[in-house]
Amino acid sequence: QVQLLESGGGLVQAGDSLRLSCTASGRTFVMFAMGWFRQAPGKDREFVASISGNAQRSYYAESVKGRFHISRDNAKNTVSLQMDSLKPEDTAVYSCAARYSSPNNNVYTRKSDYGSWGQGTQVTVSS
Repeated sequence: QVQLLESGGGLVQAGDSLRLSCTASGRTFVMFAMGWFRQAPGKDREFVASISGNAQRSYYAESVKGRFHISRDNAKNTVSLQMDSLKPEDTAVYSCAARYSSPNNNVYTRKSDYGSWGQGTQVTVSS
């Protein structure tokens, strides 16, 4: 099991940037693939980005490709989501998730792939 805590959300204008962070508990963070998901009001939670435990693979939803960048620092037990050129349709609660993965070179895109979830941080983009 792993406990996750997100931070960095806020209110910004269209075109601005935000950087979200997620800190994980535990001593084997490198063995967990990490993902970011988001949920807008009245909509299902959707995949945003994922990164493998060894940080060598990443994958993005088409809607954020080229604007968002996922990274991790295994020495600090953190994963980040740099969000540039934000749009009003990016408004949502953003959650990070962890999945144990051995070997640690896989990425995952489905909610059901992940076993641990943070509580989320609100991102609001005004037009």
